[in-house]
Amino acid sequence: MRKIGVVGIGHVGATVAHLIVSQGLADALVLVDKNPDKLASEVLDFRDAASLLPQHVTVTAGTTADLGDADVVISALGHIDLIQPGGDRFTELRANTPEVQQVGTDLKHAGFQGVLIVISNPVDVMTGLYQQVTGLPTQQVFGTGTYLDTARLKRALGDALNIDPRSVSGYMLGEHGASQFAAWSTVRALGQTATELAATYQLDLAQIAADARDGGFTVFAGKKYTNFAIAHAAVALAQLVLSDARQEAIVSHYDHQFDSYISTPAIIGRGGIVGDFSLALTSAEQASLKQSAAAIAEKTAAYL
Repeated sequence: MRKIGVVGIGHVGATVAHLIVSQGLADALVLVDKNPDKLASEVLDFRDAASLLPQHVTVTAGTTADLGDADVVISALGHIDLIQPGGDRFTELRANTPEVQQVGTDLKHAGFQGVLIVISNPVDVMTGLYQQVTGLPTQQVFGTGTYLDTARLKRALGDALNIDPRSVSGYMLGEHGASQFAAWSTVRALGQTATELAATYQLDLAQIAADARDGGFTVFAGKKYTNFAIAHAAVALAQLVLSDARQEAIVSHYDHQFDSYISTPAIIGRGGIVGDFSLALTSAEQASLKQSAAAIAEKTAAYL
């Protein structure tokens, strides 16, 4: 039986749950939230939809104690209301830290041995904190990181070229935040490298990278939260775990080079991070990755 838990049923958590139910990705889905009235309402809403769906998913309200036997737990807790337009995800650090510590402790007490996927921001720091508190092996705890920012890069470049974003390959690396960067040496579309595309189509690569980096705040400015893209990112990663896909992805995971969590290449499968691989980055990109790791550490110290 495939069992998934979602902790934090706000805009993002509810959308994650909806995708899991609508796609039939679990047999049992347990929702956990500190607001019992909202939690009960969300569960009833899903139950009302049950007869209209092509597959059956048992959705229940629960606590972290009910997640001991879950295959995947997704942490969607957060305080996005603390962030201002154009701000920094580290604004959530102080508010999210005690909640992550509590959930992580509860998961440990419940005997959870599955894969923990973290959305909660600042995601690189929160993912590392979850791993420390739960005591799970590093490979079983990873965050969405720049998996979503990579999708935003594909959208921005696809728009510039007037092609489907799925026709674009390449990565955003580093922090899920201001110090992330487009690794242009990894980008390909229409049979050309990023440098060739820029010359052929007169592209402003710096602006495209900025659009990808700032895409979340652009969405946030209009509706005061983001939910669809990040929920799809988390659910797609959960599906890679459940199906033992062994697929490459850029996610926030423990990187021995930096002794911290940051978005670099990984292979995702049933055990979480089941392998990694190296990218042939330029010396400038390698320096940017190192600077991004330093920025995460510096901001963590400043906000705590």
